[in-house]
Amino acid sequence: MSSESKKAVVLVSGGLDSTTCLAIAQKEGFELFALSFNYGQRHQAEIFAAKMVAKAFGAKEHLVLDVPLGAIGGSALTTGIPVPKDVPLEEMQSRIPVTYVPARNTVFLSLALAWGETLSAADIFIGVNALDYSGYPDCRPEYIEAFEKMANLALKECVEGRMRIRIHTPLIEMTKARIITTGVGLGVDYSLTHSCYDPDPAGKACGRCDSCSLRKKGFEEAGIPDPTHYAP
Repeated sequence: MSSESKKAVVLVSGGLDSTTCLAIAQKEGFELFALSFNYGQRHQAEIFAAKMVAKAFGAKEHLVLDVPLGAIGGSALTTGIPVPKDVPLEEMQSRIPVTYVPARNTVFLSLALAWGETLSAADIFIGVNALDYSGYPDCRPEYIEAFEKMANLALKECVEGRMRIRIHTPLIEMTKARIITTGVGLGVDYSLTHSCYDPDPAGKACGRCDSCSLRKKGFEEAGIPDPTHYAP
């Protein structure tokens, strides 16, 4: 397998960050292979959004894998634990919230590695962010650096010298406002995206969870109208 391939596996959740990441990968000339996960999250709105986004960007393929993290539990996103609402930004950044899903990015990136190896795609994009985020440990630079090092020790194609895995995190040092302005400049239609942790039965965003609060803050600071339909 050639490490010169311009294929990229892009983790796509249907949210604001992963969609911007997809747009950046496209701008950099990669052929897009979108990867999403049905992991037992409390709603399917993000899977629907991921499909819309992958289609809008002309992904060569969009793979949706069933990964039953809900059976493990431990998160407000996969169990009946209440999703926190109206949390001040300072508090968000000072602790790891109950919306953290145990080992989620490690599982997702590992499956991205497997698909990338079979596709001859040495480049993996993930929209993690370490500035305007909810404190997740698997969104931090030191985690990504360690994972990339591990990845290049784990795959046959890497060990035999035919591939070198690169984990791209183009958003990791961006504010949410900068992410939004970057995406708008690349033609992203954010009305296709979904960020809410706890939407109503109609799929409307709650407007009060950590993810909604960060999204609102980002659009406000960017001076760009938020196209999200929030529940009353």
